[in-house]
Amino acid sequence: MKRRLTALLLCGALLMGALTGCASVRAADLMTGVQAGDMKTSIDVTGPEATVVTDFAVKLLQQTAAEENTLLSPLSVLCALGMTANGAKGETLRQMEALFGMDLATLNRYLYAYAKGLPQGERYTLSLANSIWLRDDERLRVEPDFLQANADWYGAGALKAPFDTSTVREINDWVKHHTDGMIDGVLDKIPAEAVLYLVNALAFEAEWQNIYEENQVWKAVFVAADGTARETDFLHSEEYRYLNDGSATGFLKSYADGKYAFAALLPNEGMDIQEYLSQMTGKTLHDTLTAATGEKVIVSLPKFETESAMSLAETLQAMGVTDAFDSETADFTAMGTSDNGPLFINDVIHKTYIKVDERGTKAGAVTAVEMNAEGAPMEEPKRVTLDRPFVYMIVDTQAMVPVFLGTMLDVSA
Repeated sequence: MKRRLTALLLCGALLMGALTGCASVRAADLMTGVQAGDMKTSIDVTGPEATVVTDFAVKLLQQTAAEENTLLSPLSVLCALGMTANGAKGETLRQMEALFGMDLATLNRYLYAYAKGLPQGERYTLSLANSIWLRDDERLRVEPDFLQANADWYGAGALKAPFDTSTVREINDWVKHHTDGMIDGVLDKIPAEAVLYLVNALAFEAEWQNIYEENQVWKAVFVAADGTARETDFLHSEEYRYLNDGSATGFLKSYADGKYAFAALLPNEGMDIQEYLSQMTGKTLHDTLTAATGEKVIVSLPKFETESAMSLAETLQAMGVTDAFDSETADFTAMGTSDNGPLFINDVIHKTYIKVDERGTKAGAVTAVEMNAEGAPMEEPKRVTLDRPFVYMIVDTQAMVPVFLGTMLDVSA
């Protein structure tokens, strides 16, 4: 694959937000005269697109899950790539739409409606932010329609900056602010080839609907994927939304007000995580979540804290997006042009963090797309003891799509 010199880096975590909280001292606002439209959409976030989004999430996890803990924010990745696709044309756009499972216009409308309908409360919040940073270089020409689309559908502002060490600090400060300090930043340095960053950030924090009491926390043993037994704190409770897809059992545990929930699926004895994931689809996962029964289930959930950082470039190419990564075939002319050569995706970086304890859950995510130019009563309760590797997620209970999705193979990793 040929690489040329000019670069574009797009960083994403999820959906929308303003440029509040960014203490820029050298960046100039480029959005004067560009106003986000009041977009009208009748799309139902609980409709068939919810299954398509969940299918994207499952495929992404299947491609990235390894012999270590994996954590993704699939909606973060989907949004970052959706924003990128607003600058794509031709076969490049067609391949990205095939990855999404829907055309770009539908994806824009879905993510817009999804963000508009996000619930917020005193004991739970999902905060979203989006900003565009452009190198102060007259050789870079960004298409006004691309900025307008990002303003309309993703609430993006745009800033022009010198792309020196001060810009690294400003972008990382912005990321840290909009992930409530859970992720320190996304950049170590800005390459000389980089000409644009499109940064999205996500922060989730919620208390359990019923916070664990001291007598509900005690030590137990978790057996990691490699067979190592580790003693750790487990949270014990009774829940009333039981999951069973035939290959795994699990539960939904509500956060405050029930607008979001933690879900876990424990593969049946003798089935490892990879085998379980290989047979999962977006439809089966979505159907499993929406078909939760009102049966009593005794739950043992380990406390854990984990973070993940990965490149998704090879993953996305394996999923069919090839032209976008090749300087000779990528068509991002709807995004802009550079005198140094055509724009193409060089890398996609994804960072996540989650902490689950007695009070609830905190989680954050950032995704970066780097582009270069060139039930019923029961006799006995069910039991789900997460004392060996399991799949887990944070879902919003309206659309039942995973905001975060991961595998827990070792609680001490």
